[in-house]
Amino acid sequence: MDKPALFQPIQEDLPEVERFIQSLARADTPWLTELLTYVLRPAGKRLRPALTLMVGKFYNYDRRRLLNMAAAVELLHTATLVHDDTIDEAEIRRGISTVNARWDGSMAVLAGDYLFAQSAVLAASTESMRVVQLFARTLMTIVNGEMQQQKSAFAWNQGERWKALEASFVAARAEEPGHLRQAVRTALEEGEARVARVRRETLPAADPLFDQVEEDLLTLAPRIGACPEELPSFLAFANAMREAVKEQSLHWDMTAAATRARLYRLLYGGRAAVEEAMLQAPPSAVPALSLCRDEPSQAPSANVHGVRVRSGDILLSRGAAPISALIARGSDFPGNFSHVALVHIDAATSNVSVIEAHIEKGVAVSTIDDYLGDKKLRVMVLRARADLPQMVARPMLAHEAASAELADARGRHIAYDFAMDFGDHSRLFCSEVASAAYERVGVTLWMGISTISSPGLGSWLSAFGVEHFVTQEPSDLEYDPQLRVVAEWRDAEALLLDHVDNAITDVLLEGAERGEALEYARLTLPFTRIAKAYSVGMNLFGGIGPIPEGMSASAALKSESLRKRHEALRGRLLEGIAVSRAKRGYTPPYWEMLRLAREARE
Repeated sequence: MDKPALFQPIQEDLPEVERFIQSLARADTPWLTELLTYVLRPAGKRLRPALTLMVGKFYNYDRRRLLNMAAAVELLHTATLVHDDTIDEAEIRRGISTVNARWDGSMAVLAGDYLFAQSAVLAASTESMRVVQLFARTLMTIVNGEMQQQKSAFAWNQGERWKALEASFVAARAEEPGHLRQAVRTALEEGEARVARVRRETLPAADPLFDQVEEDLLTLAPRIGACPEELPSFLAFANAMREAVKEQSLHWDMTAAATRARLYRLLYGGRAAVEEAMLQAPPSAVPALSLCRDEPSQAPSANVHGVRVRSGDILLSRGAAPISALIARGSDFPGNFSHVALVHIDAATSNVSVIEAHIEKGVAVSTIDDYLGDKKLRVMVLRARADLPQMVARPMLAHEAASAELADARGRHIAYDFAMDFGDHSRLFCSEVASAAYERVGVTLWMGISTISSPGLGSWLSAFGVEHFVTQEPSDLEYDPQLRVVAEWRDAEALLLDHVDNAITDVLLEGAERGEALEYARLTLPFTRIAKAYSVGMNLFGGIGPIPEGMSASAALKSESLRKRHEALRGRLLEGIAVSRAKRGYTPPYWEMLRLAREARE
């Protein structure tokens, strides 16, 4: 049946609905009238009002109310298109410029909101409570969907691409070494030229040049894995790319989903590319220290294992415990870091103190040797840019922030904040040690705030006491353009364990998404509650009990259950990696580790 025949029962009503919709473009101000006229111009088939009219014909109806409802449905649909185009930063829809492109994002949001409100007024004019309730629920569903689109877990979705890259690595291993090395050097020179362009020009996040840079990193990594002599050059290239991209991002909207995805693809993707190449290199070829940029600072300094560290520097690290892997991977943009610490250096003695929030004992101050002695899989040094307006006005600002945080940590007991509420500093979680310190001196860190939108992950984190899922994740601090990367420590053995723990955690979280809960032996709960009561008593007298302050008995059991599951899977995965190495002659890349981890889990 063609459309005219299908619409015959409503052929007199549809034009009236169209005229009514066009009349709604008349507003109190000329600019709003212009905008609404553009948005509501006749376009498309108007299927939604047509279907509304046809369904209404099956019942006893008031014609005016039905026409209003048909218009309401169309306005609701139009509002969602305006908001979708804004979220996606789309410039064209059906060959016509979007509101977002013709005006700007804020005007587009307001236009969408106006249309939502107008559609609600029309729905209410039906004087049917049931219609109003259904309309309100529909609107809630639409807005929830838009929020999920804006805040959702990043996914590479390039399974076939990873296989092709692995095939490229296998082919590179078979190449004549001299020829391979020359090809690698040529590709590096081309990539470096593109990064030089990124340094020179001011570019939007959507610029295709960044796609080319990402392609350089991904295609070079397999060949570097087969040519480890060029690993230092590849690492220097990746570091230069990171610095250039972070410089560009100073001008980007860090709250936009497209910006977050771009930064993640380049910075996390660049790190992943480098480390895949490192895993294939002999351990002696992997540099334990990567020096990046010694950002100028007037703060007191000290030499720490080859790095000139300054008071106010921030240390990102990755712990070796399973819960550390969960913290690192547990966000919409899974990362490599689980802890944040703040450095203080005494101007008179050059003594280095590290301020850090521990799950077991809250905020504590340690020496740098004790900090590094606590097993870590990686450590990165970050420093506030010297050209930040606040730093220019107060060159010792970073030291002031560290000094105030040190005094606070020594002056009171600060419990660990399991809720991860970065707005309340009465308790502090690891990221908050740095953000609270810099907040005191007028610098807001985490320009790109962290989100946890996955229901399964949210359920698991809730079991440990997390209440805030828009927060500050350690890994996301690396992407903050206000901070420079000064240096990074890592070694080949720790790098493999880092990848193993990531693979296990990612596979366990796949189970969480399927609805698997964190189980524990419930028969042990009464005994654990006794241990919790003992811990509370210890906490009252300044001691540390077997169960951390702020953690419930059931959460402690779930944490122990997670640790045991993780440890069991780690043993089986390491066995699988050893078998794969013996069979293929190389360390399996991360995507293959994921497959092996899934097999180990079954």
